[in-house]
Amino acid sequence: MTLVKAGVVVLDCAEPEKLAAFYRELLDGERTSASANLVEIRGADGARLAFRRDVNATPPSWPRPENSLQVHLDFLVEDLDEAERRVVGLGGRPIETRDAAGPYEERGYADPAGHSFTLRLLPPTAPKQG
Repeated sequence: MTLVKAGVVVLDCAEPEKLAAFYRELLDGERTSASANLVEIRGADGARLAFRRDVNATPPSWPRPENSLQVHLDFLVEDLDEAERRVVGLGGRPIETRDAAGPYEERGYADPAGHSFTLRLLPPTAPKQG
C-alpha cells in the first residue's frame, strides 16, 4: 500500500492569489482550494501546484548565484514559440534567451514573483519513417 497518495509543489510568494492565477492560466487549470494564506490549483493534465503567502519572500536570483535556485519547474510543450507568447502575455519574463545546450530544446523563464521555470519541447512521438 502506498503511504504517500499525492504530491504538491508549493511556491512561497507575497501574493499567492496573483501567482496562482498566472499558473492556472498557463496550465489551463482550475483553482481547487484557497484560504487566506494558501491557494492550490490543478492543471489540465492533473499537475498540482500551491502558492503560500510569505510576506518576506525573496525571489530567486537564478542564474546569478546571489540567492541561488530555490525551486525549478519544467513544463513540456509542443510549440516553444506559442508557449513563450503565452508566458509573456501572462506576465512572465524570459531569463535564458540563448539556445540550451544538450539533447532538449528548452527556454528559461521567471513567473511574476521571480520563480524560474523551463518550457521544454516534447520529443516527437511519431515512429520513424523509412
